[in-house]
Amino acid sequence: MEQGFKRKKIAVLFGGSSPEYGVSLQSAAAVIDHMDKRKYEPAAIGITHTGDWFYYAGGTERIIDDSWSGSGDCVPVTVSLRRGERSLLLMREGCAERLEIDAVFPVLHGRNGEDGTVQGIFELAGIPVAGCGVLSSALCMDKDRAHRLAKEAGVRVPVSCVHGRGEDAESVFREAERIGYPLFVKPVKAGSSYGITKVAKESGLARAMELAFAYDDRIIVEECIPGFEVGCAVMGTEELTVGEVDEIELSKGFFDFTEKYTLKTSAIHVPARIPREMSDRVKETAKTIYRALDCGSFARVDMFLTKEGEIVFNEVNTIPGFTAHSRFPNMMKAAGVSFEEVISRILDEVL
Repeated sequence: MEQGFKRKKIAVLFGGSSPEYGVSLQSAAAVIDHMDKRKYEPAAIGITHTGDWFYYAGGTERIIDDSWSGSGDCVPVTVSLRRGERSLLLMREGCAERLEIDAVFPVLHGRNGEDGTVQGIFELAGIPVAGCGVLSSALCMDKDRAHRLAKEAGVRVPVSCVHGRGEDAESVFREAERIGYPLFVKPVKAGSSYGITKVAKESGLARAMELAFAYDDRIIVEECIPGFEVGCAVMGTEELTVGEVDEIELSKGFFDFTEKYTLKTSAIHVPARIPREMSDRVKETAKTIYRALDCGSFARVDMFLTKEGEIVFNEVNTIPGFTAHSRFPNMMKAAGVSFEEVISRILDEVL
């Protein structure tokens, strides 16, 4: 290392008040552990279930087992909104102590982390943020608007309808009949398959709606696409790097929260077991969706592949799982980009 070289300080945000708090802990610990410490100095910023922010100076093992906030290594912290200062404020004994940072890497999943809210705070403060910006984060979190934009870009999307809380429930039943069973009922804004139900017949629709409304004020009723799910990891803003396509093999049901994080009855194949020509088409479609939704830095684009070879858009995860076993790093690894290099490329671009 050259004499006088100063490592860049990266604030890694983890936790949060969304249902995906636990997933965030595992992802953030992996990001910190795989960060090139010769170039970057991580500053762990934990957010509790109740939304309190702390600077955490302990090890990642306490992040993994969720004992970090009960340790003596935590100091309350907030963001300095003085543009150009690029700092956090540690609140020690009633006094504010500046902690200068060079960039922020939010490893937060779901609401208040992946939906543009956190990105907006740091944009106001003039602090560079890794990942998609405010607009693309908000768009990708909204399944309805994301589908509309993908459709405008020429990508097929599932037939669907959106309903708000308090609207006439009978209209949902009529629209569901038009779409046809089986179908999916989902919160418009939620991640990790929270609140999603696959509904086989009309008798299950009311319960599915109730569950989805527990996570959002708007729900989307969506056709079930026959086939299987494929994903594509994309990095970059101007010039894009695309990972190998992966394939989700299900033995039953759908890829819900339990299957995503345990793989009890499913398997993920990287590369996907599809012809090269089809894989290339999936990658090109992923890039089209990525650009249509104004994504930048990195994201995972999820699609369905029908038996007829048609590609159908599902969703974009702007902050996908980042453990060593997660889909995004494994797709990049299959394309020859290691986990450490993925993190370095993301941080090099934002800096």
